[in-house]
Amino acid sequence: MTTTDTPQVTREQEREAIASVPTGLFIGGEWRTTRATMPVDDPSTGEHLVEVADADPDEAAAALDAAVAAQAEWAQVPPRERSEILTRARDLMLADVDRLALIMTLEMGKPVAEAKGEVAYAAEFFRWFAEEAVRIDGGYMTAPAGGSRFLVAKQPVGPCILITPWNFPMAMGTRKIGPAIAAGCTSVVKPAAETPLSTLALADILVQAGLPTGVVNVVTTSKSDDVMRPMILDQRSRKISFTGSTPVGKHLLELAAKTVMRTSMELGGNAPFLVFDDADLDVAVDGAMAAKMRNIGQACTAANRILVQRPVAEEFARRLGERMGALPMGRGVEDGVVVGPLVNQKAVNKVDELVRDALDRGATAQLGGAPADRDGYFYPATVLTGVPAEAQMGSAEIFGPVAAITEFDTEEEAIALANDTPLGLISYVFTQGLDRGLRVSEALEAGMVGLNQGVVSNPAAPFGGIKESGVGREGGFTGIDEFLETKYIGIKV
Repeated sequence: MTTTDTPQVTREQEREAIASVPTGLFIGGEWRTTRATMPVDDPSTGEHLVEVADADPDEAAAALDAAVAAQAEWAQVPPRERSEILTRARDLMLADVDRLALIMTLEMGKPVAEAKGEVAYAAEFFRWFAEEAVRIDGGYMTAPAGGSRFLVAKQPVGPCILITPWNFPMAMGTRKIGPAIAAGCTSVVKPAAETPLSTLALADILVQAGLPTGVVNVVTTSKSDDVMRPMILDQRSRKISFTGSTPVGKHLLELAAKTVMRTSMELGGNAPFLVFDDADLDVAVDGAMAAKMRNIGQACTAANRILVQRPVAEEFARRLGERMGALPMGRGVEDGVVVGPLVNQKAVNKVDELVRDALDRGATAQLGGAPADRDGYFYPATVLTGVPAEAQMGSAEIFGPVAAITEFDTEEEAIALANDTPLGLISYVFTQGLDRGLRVSEALEAGMVGLNQGVVSNPAAPFGGIKESGVGREGGFTGIDEFLETKYIGIKV
């Protein structure tokens, strides 16, 4: 595995990018300092980047107060005005892509080229929901028995709590903030403690775009449960949208149930990646690289279990190993780097534990198989073959650059293996047979299926899972409905 010593940016540029981000809480249109602060570190070196505000419950309550105070007026703002704010924010993001990407790379590690792609993807959510803001519809009909009319209206759900993850810190922010703004909802956003800078930079851009005071508020904290619990239990909070792990999502659902709060939960995945013997192996390997290596494997949509039909398993593994073995590893700011660091040492330890368990159970390391011997939180690209179904990584998200290959014989066996999980976010199917592709896609228990493609995420498509992978959908035509209440008005005539 090769690395490069040629930096894409200088250390001075890195410092300037970090210094450009506000580090306080954003409440009621103002940046506020806090008594306590928390560190943000560079996972590629372990070095300290900056201190940001570390909110307590009282400071979070002030953010909710600001959102509640702004809700009534914001709900009355014409849809076109809300749309134009989102459009301006999108344009500002695209004009500032280099800085925003560098901030993201420094705080979470993904290569700059991939971070630039995320900024563009994130901006696209603002464009999509800018268009949706002016298309919020309702209905009007005559009662079947006559004598009255039915008027159906859509109204903002109210103040929202938006909790975003560290792995896609900007795109997950816009995927939640965009529909909230478009629907006429105010919000309090709580980014992950590992990656607060992307969200703080996004809030600054929304200010520049003309977002009114109190519509979006940002609370950074290292004490998530202590700080968020009172807000969730507050009757004035009417919606929570969370992206993160299934255990945390279940905890939040329990809290939300106490006030019967509207919920959207995008939770964990255990994606099966099915390769049948009639697949175009070049297409399948390309798909596996996209589905496995996006964000260094740290994605809920990552291919977690690669299931390959036995006649093509050896050749598929050989090709995949060649491709993954050629990926340069290093700091995300270095030219050509594809494999950046994992987010922290805990993540490295988890990946290593899962790999060692698979090897102990009989799997073979065709490539990699141990943590990198260097500073930072690196785990090299790894390909395991012969991974038994009972290996821990068969039921746990790997969240790292490890391709775990298991062979199967029949279509029925593949479907059974793929569905043998309490999770159901996404599945991937590679076959040249249209009938098989549709048949298997319909049989898979997942909210999304990639048929002969390794990336399905798109702002114009509904993103979400079934079973323990979540509740509700983000993006697409249904994304804005998650932030709207339906009101029926009966009119006597």
